[in-house]
Amino acid sequence: MYTRLLLCVLFFIAPVTVSAQQTPLHKDPAQPIEQRIQDLLSRMTLEEKTAQMLCLWNSKPQILDDDEQFDPAKANVLLPDGIGCIARPSDRLGLQPTEPRYRGPRETAELVNAMQRWATTRTRLGIPILMHEEGLHGFQSRDATHFPQAIALAGTWDPALLQRIYTVVAGEIAARGARHVLSPVVDVARDARWGRIEETYGEDPYLVSRMGVAAVRGFQGMQGFPLPKDRVLATLKHLTGHGQPESGTNVGPAQISERVLREMFLPPFEAAIREADAQAVMASYNEVDGIPSHANQWLLGDVLRGEWGFNGMVVADYYAIPELQRRHSVAVDLADAATQSVHAGVDLELPDWDAYRLLPALVREGKIDEAQIDTSVARVLRAKFHAGAFEDPFADPDYAESITGNDDARALALEAARKSITLLKNENGFLPLDLDALNRIAVIGPHADSTVLGGYSDVPQQSVSIVEGIRARVGDAAEVVYSEGARITETRGWWTDEVVLSDPAEDRVRVAEAVEVARAADLAVVVVGDNEQTSREGWAESHLGDRSSLELVGMQDELVRAIVRTGTPTVVVLIHGRPLAVNWIAENVPAILDGWYLGQEEGTAVAEALFGDINPGGKLPVTIPRSVGQLPMFYNYKPTARRGYLFSSTEPLFPFGYGLSYTTFAFENLRLERPKIAIGESARVLVDVTNTGDRAGDEVVQLYIRDEVSSVTRPVKELKGFSRVTLEPGETRTVEFDLGIDHLAFFNRSMERVVEPGAFTVMVGPNSVDLQQVTLEVTGGSGG
Repeated sequence: MYTRLLLCVLFFIAPVTVSAQQTPLHKDPAQPIEQRIQDLLSRMTLEEKTAQMLCLWNSKPQILDDDEQFDPAKANVLLPDGIGCIARPSDRLGLQPTEPRYRGPRETAELVNAMQRWATTRTRLGIPILMHEEGLHGFQSRDATHFPQAIALAGTWDPALLQRIYTVVAGEIAARGARHVLSPVVDVARDARWGRIEETYGEDPYLVSRMGVAAVRGFQGMQGFPLPKDRVLATLKHLTGHGQPESGTNVGPAQISERVLREMFLPPFEAAIREADAQAVMASYNEVDGIPSHANQWLLGDVLRGEWGFNGMVVADYYAIPELQRRHSVAVDLADAATQSVHAGVDLELPDWDAYRLLPALVREGKIDEAQIDTSVARVLRAKFHAGAFEDPFADPDYAESITGNDDARALALEAARKSITLLKNENGFLPLDLDALNRIAVIGPHADSTVLGGYSDVPQQSVSIVEGIRARVGDAAEVVYSEGARITETRGWWTDEVVLSDPAEDRVRVAEAVEVARAADLAVVVVGDNEQTSREGWAESHLGDRSSLELVGMQDELVRAIVRTGTPTVVVLIHGRPLAVNWIAENVPAILDGWYLGQEEGTAVAEALFGDINPGGKLPVTIPRSVGQLPMFYNYKPTARRGYLFSSTEPLFPFGYGLSYTTFAFENLRLERPKIAIGESARVLVDVTNTGDRAGDEVVQLYIRDEVSSVTRPVKELKGFSRVTLEPGETRTVEFDLGIDHLAFFNRSMERVVEPGAFTVMVGPNSVDLQQVTLEVTGGSGG
């Protein structure tokens, strides 16, 4: 009886057992992700594991046919164990100079689908590929929406706007099949010579933190994991100290103490991880205290994973692991470089498999424990599960075409451009312009007739230059004439290594022509600045982008002076990627609009600002120095800094947080709900802001603090809150801020984060200089 019963039970459960064996746990979406990861790891060979830590970019043509289509047969040979990552599926390598660098939406989606079909059906375990793209201020690809550059977006001081923007960017990237983006850049930029300052959200850790959190929430959403189909995994760049390189040159050593790292450079990374759950971090090229970040176990292990609890994926910056040998000279060979990076916690080598292809041999030689490989591979697999790649790795080519650069995205790009514009000077109400008083408008300068997008851009579906925007705005009411005036460089390619400055003799002819055009006009709009070659990422000695001067390149300054000397009323529009020491312009031109790089809708937004259709409300996210001799120049300096110079000023040309309006605002009745609090409590700060002018406008209300007496020196002021508000004429609004432990704490002599009792000066105003203040008393013992 018992035997017969046992046989019956076995008979009935046998089909269930067979079915379970046919559907491995890691392929069951109903199972917890961590169990799926462990099940998959248990089935993988060493070679299959290490393949997940590899990526293809320059090697990508090896798996494409002559028509640049994916070739499964080539992939079977080159990638017998699968592959973790393919970089930038939208770009085209091995192309001719006259060909587009990027594929269009449909072509990219179809290529991604072919690669994913191979990965999921032709490899032993069917692990999908994690494709990544660039999305600094829009998807860096053909026809995508190009928003204002990151530094311009920081000038909006509007995190909610950034979250909306990066939601659109994520949707355009995901629609073509990539589920991972190498953005946002949350480096704090503290050297104006550095060409990558345009990629950042400015010089202040609090501002960068708020913008970085908003960007991550836009990319990833707030719905948890797996991600919705229209979101992508975000990557925080670059951990850390990257924004203040020695001599301002990219990749230079970061001569920064641990205290400064923790107070200035690490907070944006920590905030984006703790508040927005950023899923990837990119290590930085530079060294800190003699240790390159890709080999820094304290940085990537103790701080990132230990203190912050980060369980996401650490990716290498492009070619940074080989540079441990080739540039830093801390590794004897590629094998040593790979070993150090794995020990430090770098999970995925980008963009190609230069060093990590050696991992299987290094494990067998005992230089790397396989358990370390398992840990890194688990992180890569977790990213793929969180991205939703296991359940649906494919793109819809029709949808990719329909969503890219659509009307809603274009409208948002225009809104962002409008909010990014900063009014630096407006003498005697020169702006807005009265079109009725103008018969002929001269639009002059190297950027007047082209849209400058900045780094990490391609060609959007549409763009509007400033001369086009002005012509569209004025219609038949005035004649608009254009003159180039001066040229900055002979070419404008961001990717082009060689930078050839414009010929001065030819520029003198252009300036003379522009002068004649200006003389015959009622108004001159002169557009000058930088371009994609004079301020950019200097990624190699053959491809430089940092500068030892903050002056305008070429004959641009001479151009402005010549136009002003004609007597024609002149307004200057600055289009650029990093701070410019435009001292003469600031002194002699009555009106200056600063746009940084305003994106594809640049011309429309500038024209609207000139004629008062919009009221500029942007604020500077960095300090503008008068000269290189003032560097480093930032608002949150220590009390012993800025004593003075012989024969020159320590004051900036324009301070951090600065920006004017066509209306005026009054700050009144600054107060604290409780002027005395205990450690651990919070203080509410209130101020009444009134629009005292005759037109609606935006003001950015900024809150700063100073710890008056502390156990270690503290900055003279620190930004701890801001709010961009729109007020109608005569309208008053009470703006409120809460100051808590996170705002008042600092690192004491023992490198412990504490709040010390004592007096704090609380300052509120429209910029970092014009501030009202009250005193907050904090009582109690040590806290943290």
